[in-house]
Amino acid sequence: MNTMGIIIAIATVGGVGLLISIFLSVFGNIFKVEVDEKEQAVLSELPGNNCGGCGYAGCANLAEAIAKGEAPVNACPVGGVPVAEKIAAIMGLDAGAGKKMVAYIKCAGTCEKAKTNYDYTGLNDCIMAASVPGAGPKTCDYGCMGMGSCVKACQFGAINIIDGIAVVDKEKCTSCGMCVKTCPNKLIELIPYDSKVVVSCNSKDKGPQVMKACSTGCIGCGICAKNCEVGAITVTDSLAHIDQDKCVGCGVCQEKCPKKVILNA
Repeated sequence: MNTMGIIIAIATVGGVGLLISIFLSVFGNIFKVEVDEKEQAVLSELPGNNCGGCGYAGCANLAEAIAKGEAPVNACPVGGVPVAEKIAAIMGLDAGAGKKMVAYIKCAGTCEKAKTNYDYTGLNDCIMAASVPGAGPKTCDYGCMGMGSCVKACQFGAINIIDGIAVVDKEKCTSCGMCVKTCPNKLIELIPYDSKVVVSCNSKDKGPQVMKACSTGCIGCGICAKNCEVGAITVTDSLAHIDQDKCVGCGVCQEKCPKKVILNA
């Protein structure tokens, strides 16, 4: 190949490369995705667990919603108040007075206290057990089956099965709410970390039925409500409920409860 041919080849390759680079530059400018700096800043403060406890598919989705004003700055239950304050600073908003919440399992029906109808031999999973006749082996249809679906759902190791029922470690719980969504009997709720007392029962059966199923279930007698001087306790569907915002932790309800189902939180 002569010198002129080499020069022509080099010029051709260079020209094609230049055209491609110009094309890519123009194409990139036309179709580039604008990055929301606030969204990226919010995302950097979120814990990155992607647990779904906020109601969004993941942290990126929540960050986008917060940046657009579609979700509150304190929407992340895992990050709690510290993360909410940082995000509020980014968004120029007030984080609000958030309370630390923890999961509580409304059942005291341990192996000794709760009765069973039969020996269960299926998969060791609450959701599966709930689908069989009788909704699990325990006589109480509302209580903890103790098979650990909530344990598997918790990414933070905050739940363990102890003596046949699930128990939450308050110090590890991030209030993500995954256990609440997972429990087939809907007996897990989020309560303030500093709650004083709780009703450790979820049964809505009448008193006689409760006593046949569990030695420590709430019988809906209302004695706790009658003796609460601050009106923090009500009885609905044969089950006592404590309004944690009103409760002062005086302990009278614990003392008066005939079934000793009101326990320290």
